[in-house]
Amino acid sequence: MFFYLIRRILYAIPIALAVGLFCFMLVQIAPGDPINAIVPADAPGDVVEQVRRDYGLDKPLPVQFGIWLAKVVQGDLGRSLATGRTVWSDLSGAISNTLLLASVASILGFVLGCVLGGLAGTFRGSLIDRVAVGIAVAGVSVPHYWLGMVMVVLFSVQLNWLPAMGAGPGGSADWVWNWEHMQHLVLPAVTLAVIPMGIVTRTVRGIIAEIMNQEFVTALRGKGLTRAGIFIHVVKNAAPNALAVIGLQLGYLMGGSILVETVFSWPGTGLLLNNAIFQRDLPVLQGTILVLAMFFVGLNLLVDLVQTALDPRIKRA
Repeated sequence: MFFYLIRRILYAIPIALAVGLFCFMLVQIAPGDPINAIVPADAPGDVVEQVRRDYGLDKPLPVQFGIWLAKVVQGDLGRSLATGRTVWSDLSGAISNTLLLASVASILGFVLGCVLGGLAGTFRGSLIDRVAVGIAVAGVSVPHYWLGMVMVVLFSVQLNWLPAMGAGPGGSADWVWNWEHMQHLVLPAVTLAVIPMGIVTRTVRGIIAEIMNQEFVTALRGKGLTRAGIFIHVVKNAAPNALAVIGLQLGYLMGGSILVETVFSWPGTGLLLNNAIFQRDLPVLQGTILVLAMFFVGLNLLVDLVQTALDPRIKRA
């Protein structure tokens, strides 16, 4: 296990460098001038050039990338062009809010997906199977942002059951574990959980259906094992693959929740990215994308290690 961990970490280093270069270049080639977020439109040319030199934007792109990468290695993501605060001060709170939202949505989607997928795979061809598959297809097909707007109209505007904006009363960005704040979490978490639920349902159904046709299940039935006992053995064999799917979904939710967070004004990395895009705030864009990408790389590493611990066949490979 130790050597496997070292090897996986070494594999992650070039991936991290490639992601850093991609983040830097992707932001640089976007249209617009980041200086417009700092100086007014009628500012004199010498003032604009001075600001450009102060932020190092007058240097060639390879030099800018080297300076940026050297600071990132030291934990310095720069300062926001729009607010003047450090990127990390804005990013730390946003990451915790997004991680909370993505974790709750992943757990909800994983539990519902495993239940529906397990029932569909166990009772293949039945009405339960068709209903579960229909729910899964609908969940994968519905766009996040559209479902979010529908839920706001239905549960916030029409029924007035749940709040629609912010992470707390009055649009607060600070999370507190109490009922008032948890109400703000319900709608965005359910909206985000729909697609992972559909993916997990279809994946678990396929895995369980395949395992149920294997010879060891027939042998267990021949030995007189009960349906519950057989199901436990099936779940043990399906767990590593299901874990890999939900791990990837958590990574996707961390990086792909920008539209949902914008719809619900949830103060996470998605809303931070959305604001930075419109303000052409390069340091915030680069830092946020890099941190989310590194989180995804680290999450993949963690899923690989957990899979190795659960499935001895991976160790032998």
